[in-house]
Amino acid sequence: MNWTVENIPDQTSKIVIVTGSSSGIGYEAARVIANKNATVIIAVRSMEKGNTAANKIRAQKENADVRVMEIDLSNLQSVSDFATKFKSTFSKLHLLINNAGVMIPPYSKTSDGFELQFGTNHLGHFALTGQLLEILSNTPNSRIVNVASAAHKYGNLNFNDLNWENRKYKAWRAYGDSKISNLYFTYELKRKLEAFGSGVKITAAHPGWTATDLQRHSGLFEFLNGFFAMKTEKGTLPTLRAAFDEKAMSGDYYGPDGWQEWKGYPVKVDSNPLSKDKAIAGRLWSVSETLTKVNYNF
Repeated sequence: MNWTVENIPDQTSKIVIVTGSSSGIGYEAARVIANKNATVIIAVRSMEKGNTAANKIRAQKENADVRVMEIDLSNLQSVSDFATKFKSTFSKLHLLINNAGVMIPPYSKTSDGFELQFGTNHLGHFALTGQLLEILSNTPNSRIVNVASAAHKYGNLNFNDLNWENRKYKAWRAYGDSKISNLYFTYELKRKLEAFGSGVKITAAHPGWTATDLQRHSGLFEFLNGFFAMKTEKGTLPTLRAAFDEKAMSGDYYGPDGWQEWKGYPVKVDSNPLSKDKAIAGRLWSVSETLTKVNYNF
């Protein structure tokens, strides 16, 4: 039996945050979860795009409970402001989907001076999760989902030059670095949560080859999407399975079941051996705490 949205039970009274949910996989995840009657926070950089997305969801489900909140994952102050505002508004958080991301842009830096992809895709979500960990811990059966990528296979962190200041910038390599970082973060947080006896679950997912806005920096990818890519509805299924499969264990990673994990229905998949290196994961954790000034309190 293929896993689909039909496998997701009713989510009445559940509170869910989806970062980067004004378009693509994030939007589709928010739409599906709102249709299952959860309160969904569309956490996005552009309030205008967020409100457009929320209105689209309400247009197909009149009483959908979707709220738009501003967050810029490339700005640690914005991340902190979002977390503070969320905690002053809600007393529970059942699900955090760390979905937002940038992919192969020209070289640039975040407002805090980090290479844009590493700073947004990894450090922004590391900081956000750390600042929401207490409310997640106080919510029974809560879960965190990190959206990674098959591109983690290109990742190989250079701790002496995380911001690509001393090397010729390779956007694809930097993207791979940010995505393998998502997996180091997932596996290390799983170990720490389990060591402290926490009930919070953390899983990861990747969408295979899905046609989204992310590919706007690659003309070739945009062209090939028409031939190879899955529709967003199907490409979102690994994220949703990672979020809602009751059999999912902490540290599980989901992706499409087809050739090269490009497309198909969501199943448990394996990340590469380097992503499971505990020493690198531990080092990245301490570097991330230092860079973001967010210390996880278990």
